[in-house]
Amino acid sequence: MTAKEVLEFAKKNKVMMVDFKFVDLPGTWQHFTFPIEELTDAVFTEGSGLDGSSIRGWQAINNSDMMAVPDTTTAVMDPFTAVPTLSMICNVVDPITRETYSRDPRHVAQKAEKHLKSTKVGDVSYWGPEAEFFIFDSARFDQTSNSGYYFIDSEEGIWNSGREVNVDQTGPNLGHKPRHKEGYYPVAPVDTQMDIRSEMCLEMQKMGIMVEKQHHEVATAGQAEIDLRYDTLVSMADKMMMYKYIVKNVARRHGKTVTFMPKPLFGDNGSGMHTHQSIWKEGKPLFAGKEYAGVSQLCLWYIGGILKHAPALAAITNPTTNSYKRLTPGFEAPVNLAYSSRNRSAGIRIPMYTPNPKAKRIEVRFPDPATNPYYSFAAMLMAGLDGIENKIDPGPAMEKDLYDLEPHEAAKIKKMPGSLDESLRNLEKDHAFLLKGNVFTQDVIETWLSYKRDKEVDTVRIRPHPYEFFLYYDV
Repeated sequence: MTAKEVLEFAKKNKVMMVDFKFVDLPGTWQHFTFPIEELTDAVFTEGSGLDGSSIRGWQAINNSDMMAVPDTTTAVMDPFTAVPTLSMICNVVDPITRETYSRDPRHVAQKAEKHLKSTKVGDVSYWGPEAEFFIFDSARFDQTSNSGYYFIDSEEGIWNSGREVNVDQTGPNLGHKPRHKEGYYPVAPVDTQMDIRSEMCLEMQKMGIMVEKQHHEVATAGQAEIDLRYDTLVSMADKMMMYKYIVKNVARRHGKTVTFMPKPLFGDNGSGMHTHQSIWKEGKPLFAGKEYAGVSQLCLWYIGGILKHAPALAAITNPTTNSYKRLTPGFEAPVNLAYSSRNRSAGIRIPMYTPNPKAKRIEVRFPDPATNPYYSFAAMLMAGLDGIENKIDPGPAMEKDLYDLEPHEAAKIKKMPGSLDESLRNLEKDHAFLLKGNVFTQDVIETWLSYKRDKEVDTVRIRPHPYEFFLYYDV
């Protein structure tokens, strides 16, 4: 929509308030709201002011004035407000230079799309993330100087199989709870959340997000997945932000809570975000060919770039300390830096559902849904393009179950980092590929490294862990 069309859309829908959304450094939506009367022509071109110093990872307080400029193509009605509210996603602009802010994640993703075109390799990349999440009935957690705990609960949790009454104490325990690692595709009454997931899908479709499939995932306690129809890089990153917003708010309607934490449960599968991706040029798929699994040599080089830079990419695609609770062997976690067709134990899979060249793509399996989608999609594209530019050989495909190799075989396969701290060290050493085309700037990389170390790695490192009391209290 153009600005004029947005105003007509607002009038048709009797809009009373306008909501501007933008994303902070870690990847969480922020917003502010104002009456429709304040949505003037100037706001569409100049934006509306905000304090950048109060946003995580952004400007210092002595240089804090910034402007949020709406992208009119993202205008939709917000389904979760009591009064009719128009929602638009914004880019963040410096009010003096009028340049888009270099740390604005959406701007980084936009630059990645432009860089792809400038390389002449292709003119568009397509992205299809499969984000997993948990729908819990309650979540309590706290950390003080003398205590630390979390307690999550779910009517579906197998740990509740022995209760006399259900979790909300409104009736008897009716059983039918998915056992650990047995939650994949069960029908009702084991799957109690089909209607909630369907409602999430319908809200997405109302907002122009095409849904391909929804289902219960492997873990007990309400693990879910909703898959979106593929789209271009920036558009899909926008949709992933809206996806999280919709999923969390629909759950809240039902008195439930959603988390995209990669590993909220001990002893069961974590939540990943397998990310399908491909490059096209002039309407033709560049990943289809006559090499292994029906891919092109260009696709193999792209895979080579992803595998080479995966230890550094992990700092962006798996950006939390909790991410590395998921990236451990034994829970279908893609810790092995190898590629294969159909083999889900490899870090990169080549789906073989159809021989149609237009469907030829790769699935990078190690990212998780805690990631900032603008940064992670851009970073993976840059790694793949580096592989194409330098013709990086990914080596032979791995057809074996990589979780069941002999020790001497397993030792030959590189692994994902084992901690966020290790990933950040890898990114510190290997990020030149991200700087090409000024897609990521040195300032963005340094800010990311310092933010993650200061606000997450160090803060977790210095706090006692509850299990340490079990291990060490009697020393």
